[in-house]
Amino acid sequence: MISEVLAQWVHDLTPGDLPAEVGHATARHLLDGVGNAIAARRLGQGLPGWVVADSLGGPPEARPLTGTRALSAPAAGMATAVLVHALDFDDTHAGALVHATAVSLPAAFTVGQRTRASGAQILTAAALGLEVACRLGLASPHGFHSRGLHATAVVGPPTAALVAGHLSALTVRELVDAIGIAGSASGGLLEFLDTDADTKALHPGTATLNGILAARLAAAGASGPPSVLEGRRGLYAALSARDADPATITDELGTRWEATNIGIKPYPSCQLMHVTLDAVAAALADTRVDPARIAEIEVHVHTDSLPIVCGPNAGVAAPRSTYDGKFDLPWSVAALVHDGTVDISTYTPSSIAREAVLDTARKVRVVETTTAGPAASAPGYAVITLDDGRRIPGRVDGSRGTSAFPLDDAQLRAKFLANCAGHDRGDELAERIFALSDEPDLSAVLDLAAAIATPN
Repeated sequence: MISEVLAQWVHDLTPGDLPAEVGHATARHLLDGVGNAIAARRLGQGLPGWVVADSLGGPPEARPLTGTRALSAPAAGMATAVLVHALDFDDTHAGALVHATAVSLPAAFTVGQRTRASGAQILTAAALGLEVACRLGLASPHGFHSRGLHATAVVGPPTAALVAGHLSALTVRELVDAIGIAGSASGGLLEFLDTDADTKALHPGTATLNGILAARLAAAGASGPPSVLEGRRGLYAALSARDADPATITDELGTRWEATNIGIKPYPSCQLMHVTLDAVAAALADTRVDPARIAEIEVHVHTDSLPIVCGPNAGVAAPRSTYDGKFDLPWSVAALVHDGTVDISTYTPSSIAREAVLDTARKVRVVETTTAGPAASAPGYAVITLDDGRRIPGRVDGSRGTSAFPLDDAQLRAKFLANCAGHDRGDELAERIFALSDEPDLSAVLDLAAAIATPN
């Protein structure tokens, strides 16, 4: 059974088993996740998840990231996960199409506090979480999305359960049960795409909550089906619209690390539109264009991306909410043309209400394109046609931030410091997270994050 192989690996993994490059990659993703959570808290995003988690209270086991009051670990994990994902600025594995940090960091940080784990132990738990989340998604690329489900919400509960179980020193049998229990909580509908709702931002929160609870239930004696992944009524059979290759989950486990192949976003929007934004930016790199002179913007979009970022409302009317704008490719392209960038300020109520941007969005023509490989790692192509007939092409082989075109440490730090709004202690926090394996616990990291996220 695949669960048994995963459980044995998770049970046996120690900080000394992490190759240096995996440890560094994990620290990078933790830094990015912390920065995204700080930015969300500063901007008041993810507030409902925070309010509910705080109201749940519970025994004071862990502080949520950016908070000062300890809650139960499940509640703190939920609040943290919602913050990490609230701006849709968190990392994505292109092949798995999952936000691995959004379910790994919250479980590692909160259960790590409850178990009084060291920085090295928390880093190891986060690394195994990144690995499990990516491998579970890679077993059926785009299969969950094709069924109308958010892949992160599908793989999130088993991932968080293994992170929590590892830090809680569960036995192999208990870890198998935890995966089986967590699988029944997998889901996450994409129906938000046709509305103004932001339920997607909540998915990592409920996934983390359910994963931590699954580990506790297993420790208390509850059982789960060991065939929950590959069984005939298991996770892939029930929730994926495409054939799955479960062997992908265990092949070269511990020697080939997908955690080093996770991309870090340069734009706070759906990953599936990033390559198009880069292609348009490439077209504009050497040319100043007056948006009023644009006759048409032709963009080539992968077949699998179309239903996610080119829905019925896209390019027709203004985004229905700031979150909806993050999944509206024509509008986001138009914002890039007008502003020269796409950043956190792009998706605010005043920004999405701009008539001039909507006028340009209506000039975006989407051409469906199929290329080999996952949509999130596809090449991008765009052509801007001006009113005098001049055509300005832009082409990129893939989007910035993905494993093929990664952000280096300096670029990642710049993103992090921007998320911290230039706080004078941002560099100090970055250094502590990069060197997390040397921290005795999370206290200093949590104190700094709370201080930076709290408005003066």
